Parts: sequence; structure tokens; C-alpha cells
Amino acid sequence: MTTAKNILFLMADQLRWDCLSTYGHPLLDTPNIDWLAQNGVRFDRAYVQSPICGPSRMSFYTGRYVSSHGSTCNDVPLRADERTLGDHLRRLGVETTLVGKTHMRADRAGLKRLNVPGNSQDAVRAAECGFDIFFREEGIYPKSLEDVPEKHDKALYNQWLKEQGYGGPNPWENWVNSVEDDNGNIVSGWLLSASDRPARVKEQHSETPYLTQKAIECIKEKGAAPWCIHVSYIKPHWPYIVPAPYHSLYKDKELPLPIRGNAERNNPHPVYQALMNRRVSQAFSRDDIRANVLPAYFGLIKQLDDQIGVLLDYLRSSGQINDTMIVFTSDHGDYLGDHWLGEKDFFHESSVRVPLIIYDPSSDANATRGTASPHLVEAIDIVPTFVERLGGNTDQWMEGHSLLPILRDNKAQALRETVFSEYDYALMDFRLDTSSRVEDAAMTMALTEKWKYVHFPNYRPMLFDLKEDPQELRDLGADSGSQTVLRDMRDRLSEWALRSRRVTESTQSLRERSNSQATRGIILGAWDAADVADTRREEAEFDKSPRRSTDRMSHKNNKGYST
Repeated sequence: MTTAKNILFLMADQLRWDCLSTYGHPLLDTPNIDWLAQNGVRFDRAYVQSPICGPSRMSFYTGRYVSSHGSTCNDVPLRADERTLGDHLRRLGVETTLVGKTHMRADRAGLKRLNVPGNSQDAVRAAECGFDIFFREEGIYPKSLEDVPEKHDKALYNQWLKEQGYGGPNPWENWVNSVEDDNGNIVSGWLLSASDRPARVKEQHSETPYLTQKAIECIKEKGAAPWCIHVSYIKPHWPYIVPAPYHSLYKDKELPLPIRGNAERNNPHPVYQALMNRRVSQAFSRDDIRANVLPAYFGLIKQLDDQIGVLLDYLRSSGQINDTMIVFTSDHGDYLGDHWLGEKDFFHESSVRVPLIIYDPSSDANATRGTASPHLVEAIDIVPTFVERLGGNTDQWMEGHSLLPILRDNKAQALRETVFSEYDYALMDFRLDTSSRVEDAAMTMALTEKWKYVHFPNYRPMLFDLKEDPQELRDLGADSGSQTVLRDMRDRLSEWALRSRRVTESTQSLRERSNSQATRGIILGAWDAADVADTRREEAEFDKSPRRSTDRMSHKNNKGYST
């Protein structure tokens, strides 16, 4: 075992936390991802900062909450001056490279305002979420989009498919995400009725194996220099369609039952009702549709695990498995009919909780190999973990905490009491069903070991007791007996919302400067020379401890009960 000099950052798209065998799934066997857990640490309570792609990923890439980095919804740009993983690691001499998806939208107006030349390296990196691009591909461009000729012609994967002999102007749509019916007619894979049929593309030419080969090419190109490579897969995100033989592996199997109860539809919260009314939710509330789609979703996950096995085999054969930290996670989950919902877009565990597994080959992580951490962790913890692993300072810019203490000590203390996640639904169709103004189309989750609280402007909150009701089937937000807990959770959210967001000066610098007046000859309040004394003071001991944001680790003592 040596000290890890490289980082392989693997991310799946729309993968539920419980759809891996290491997390106890009853059907899926994912031995390669399980290997990471058996030789690393599996985090059992990991949460994303938003339950949709764009904002969640921007928090993964910046180490900051959504309300701090400002990319609040899909297609809302990340500020041009926001510091990202690539910015932090380049200062440490480590190249940070992308293979796959980021869901990044560039802040073109910000770059123009800052007068950054559009073709400069700084502009390119700011437009690519701080990454140097080896290969970027966001996902399928369906033929229904007006601008599809421009987009799919530029898609490198589409160009490669044509080189493999797949015909048509958009083979990604017509082969990778289409099937054939019994009469040989081409049927769009966007239709859920097609999910039980194999994609027209050969398995070795489908998206996940293609990205895996690109990742291996990227690793080979890096040579001996230290690197961080973000391999960001675009599956098992919809369309729910997978090539043979994966399409049939879970057919005729006894599928897990959805997590839902009829009581959830009895006088529900107005925003929750609007979510249940969506077409995708109505579809996944039907048992026949769910039974048609789940085998394809599971097949996509099985294919992903097999391809991660290909990556791991390459690292073993090239001798890099012992000097590469490997992180596996997802940007959010998928309801798949849980709570009468489809898609993501809300804060139940099915959506906001994600798998997180970290394999660190370094000898200082030996004590925790094969363990599972019960601590509450967040997506924003990834950047400070990488920075500290590579020898950098995590004090400035980042709102997350390094996970290295947990990776090194199986008795490490908790990093936080409270997790926060945010969602701006101004651009979503269901906003109109709630009669919410754009300014009010926001919801925020605060979660502790026991409670999950969701705040909405102009609506009552929602509340779940995760100890007594782990499946989140009973909303206590309107319960008169829960007022004390509701006030406490709102207090937590308020304290967090009012936190300092300073980024231009580090905490350590402020500590050092806070005692500088006397040394600079600035004397305030002295009557005469005899009254002048050295006014420097020592920092309180609690201020020297690791940052905990607004997590109030002594909360139980202050309030008299535990949340």
C-alpha cells in the first residue's frame, strides 16, 4: 500500500442508493462496485444538495451548497467566477479531466462581463465546470428538438456510431434508444412500453461501454503524472432501454414492491399533490408500467457494474490500483413509483439519498477497509476530501468537510448533525399546478438522524420521523403534536440560511488578522499611555476545532432532546 496520488471519480446518473448489492438490493448483483466497498468505506447516509442533475452536480464540483454557487436548476449557469474541483486541484499540480457528463451550462454573460476572451484556456475551463475535457457527452438529443441537427451532428458518440456502420442522421436516437417490435418496426425507447425490448445497438457499442473505453484511453494518456479523472456515466438515467443481454436478465423476477401507501394520497401537501399529478408519476404509479421498466433499469445498472469491472481490471493490470483513490456515487436517485412518483424532483430517500463508496489504497486507510459509515455526509464533502487527500488546504471556499477522518478511523466522530438540500422548481411544469410565483418556487430540506423537514414559501412544511417511519409514509407537517420539532427544524434551517458565505478570505487568515489592530498602531479607547496594553487575545478553544458550519453539535444539551 502506498499513498494515493491519483483520483478516479466515478458518477452514475439517476442511480438509487439501494440499487446495489452492497446496499442490500434483493435482485441486483454488483460485484465490482461491491469490491470498492469491501476494500474501502461505504457511506450509508450520503445525501445530495439537490435532487436534480444540474444543481446536484454543481455542488459535487464546487464543494458548496446550491444557494452559495447559484446554479439552482437545470440550465441555470454556474457563475463564471465560481471555483471548482479543477481549480483547487490544479493549484496542487494535479490535472482534473472529464470523461462523460457534467450537465454544466456556461455563464457566457459572466465571462463577457469579466472580459475573458472566449477562446482562452480560462474561458474554456469556466465553460466546462473547471474540467479539462478529454471527452464530454451529455446524453441523447432526441429528434423532437428543433436544434437537433446542430447538436447531434456535433455529438462525438454519434459520429463514432456512424463509423461503426449505424445509419441515419441520428443513430444515437434510432439505434441506441430505439427498439424493434415483432414486425420489425422501429419504436422509440422513450415510450415505456418499449422498455422490455433490447436496444437496437450492439451491447459493445452502447453508451456505458463506450464511456468506459474513453476513460481507459484517458488514463493511458496521463502517463506517470498525478491525475484526477471524472468518469461521469449517463446511465441508468432514462430513456429506460438497455441492449441485449441485459434487457432480459431481470424479466420474470419478483421485483421489489414500491414504497408507498394509500394514506399518502389523503389530503396531501399541495406541492406533493402537484408532483403526483405529473404524467411520469401517474405512469409509475401503475404496477404494469413499473413491472415493464424496472428490469431495464436494473439491466442498465448491471451493465454499469460490469463496465466498472473493466475499469478496475485495467487499473490492476497497469499497476495503478494501489495508488488511485476511487470514489463511486450518483447525482441523485429515481422514484420508480415510490410515493406515487416518477423521476426525482423531491426529497424522499429514493431521490435525495445516494450511494457513496470510497476506496483509498493508502496505508492510513487500512483500519476502515470493508466498513460502513453511519454518519451523515453530503455531496459537498467530495471536493474537500480530494483536496486534503492530495495535500491541499480545505479551509477556504468549501462548505463541505473532508471525509478523510472517517476513511482513516472507524471511530471518527460525526461531521455534522444536519444535512441540507435545495430545489428551485421555477422552470418545472408542476409549478403552474401549485400556483406558485417564480420567486416562491423553492423548497429546502433539513435532515437529522431522526427528522426530515421540508420548507416551502407560502405553504406549510412537511415532516417525517425517520426512526418511527423510515419509509416516509406519514407526513407530520400539519400534526399539532409536532410543533416543537417543527420549530426546532425551522430554527436549524434558519441558522443555516443565515450562515456566512465569505469566500474571498480564509478562516485562518481572519483569525490571524483579528488581532492586528494593536500591532499596526491603532489604539482605541485608551485614556493615556499607561492604559495601552497588548490587546491580542487567544482564540477560544471551540473556534480552533474543525469547522461544523451551523450544525450545533451540542444541540441536545441546549434544547433538552435529541433530533
